Amino acid sequence: MPHTKPIHEIRLGTIQAAIWANENRPNDVWFGVTVSRRYNDGPCWKDSSTFRRDDLPVVAKIMEMAYAWIWDHQASERRAHDGP
Repeated sequence: MPHTKPIHEIRLGTIQAAIWANENRPNDVWFGVTVSRRYNDGPCWKDSSTFRRDDLPVVAKIMEMAYAWIWDHQASERRAHDGP
């Protein structure tokens, strides 16, 4: 069953990465990452997938953090599956 919510989120200021788990079959999970920028539009907050120049270093850092989280998560899943 697909996740309706991200398995993990990383936020740095107004930039957010959402990590999604997609299961094709048992023990075959792949991860997707979406990145967005929150901004205030009057009375409400909105999301955008467009980034300004000064957002780009933060986007790069958050993508690096998402990559590390996925790598660590998969390693811990392998350890749990393989046993001690």
